[in-house]
Amino acid sequence: MPPKGAGSQRRSTGTGRPSRGGHTGRGGRKSGGARKSTGRVGPGPAPHKSHRYKPGTVALREIRKYQKSTELLLLKLPFQRVVREIAQNMAADPGEALRWQSQAIFALQEASEAFLINLFHDANLCAIHAKRVTIQQKDIQLARRLRAAYGVPV
Repeated sequence: MPPKGAGSQRRSTGTGRPSRGGHTGRGGRKSGGARKSTGRVGPGPAPHKSHRYKPGTVALREIRKYQKSTELLLLKLPFQRVVREIAQNMAADPGEALRWQSQAIFALQEASEAFLINLFHDANLCAIHAKRVTIQQKDIQLARRLRAAYGVPV
């Protein structure tokens, strides 16, 4: 026959007090202030958690989306401002306003995006070769260096 009081299955905290559900450290309370009321009377359904996809799922969906599409990825106006600023700095007469055809800026943007996409592709191969999945600055530098060695425009 078990001794009296052995029927309860409570664990002891080592201080002679029954456990109340969580470790609080040495002699402290779990929360610093008074107990706050949640407005619920009894145990009810748990609050609804918002839906989250596993890490990488949304990234793969975006990759598929952008590989299917043919639209430009860089915004047109910021790219146009950068092109105009660079051309203004390179111009012989800095005070003279240069005029641009819209098709010329469009062609520059197409070529710039194609260059960047190919560079990131090569950098991704460098990262995979190093047994990583994240592109780092050294991957881009290595890709540019290898391109220069084979005569491809850097």
